[in-house]
Amino acid sequence: MSKQTITLTIAGTDICFEPTLVAYNSYINGLSMSDKVAPSHQYLKRIVCAQSKEALDTLLARPGAALQVAAKVNEQFAPDLDIEVKN
Repeated sequence: MSKQTITLTIAGTDICFEPTLVAYNSYINGLSMSDKVAPSHQYLKRIVCAQSKEALDTLLARPGAALQVAAKVNEQFAPDLDIEVKN
């Protein structure tokens, strides 16, 4: 799989991410019913492009930002599959 760069414009600032399968799987495995914010924060810090680190740090100071941004990155990186059940 080739490297994928995802650029999001958030609050008027472009922030780019380079998610990987390893980082994505680690993020999913780290989520729990009682802890979603810390894994989302760590995941974004792990996959942000070098030139976007400062902008991401500023953004992550906002309540709920980590969850919203991680969800939007993952919509692009791991889109829903069209799955049918046949009997």
